[in-house]
Amino acid sequence: MSDNNPGVTPFSILKSALSAMIGVQSNENRERDFKSGKFWHFFFAGFIVLVGFMLVVWLAVKLLMASV
Repeated sequence: MSDNNPGVTPFSILKSALSAMIGVQSNENRERDFKSGKFWHFFFAGFIVLVGFMLVVWLAVKLLMASV
C-alpha cells in the first residue's frame, strides 16, 4: 500500500457503512474498500449500523408513544 492510500481502518469501514446506508459513498472510497477491504469487515459493520438504526427508531417510537 502506498502512503497516499493507507487502506481501510475500523473508522473508515464504519464511515463507509454509514455512507452506503444513505447512498452518498464516493467512487474513490468505494474503490478503496473493494481493493483493500475484506467482505466480512464491511458485512459486520453494515449489520451493526443497521441494528443501531433500528434501535434508534424503536426508541424514538417508544418515547413518542409514551407521551401520547
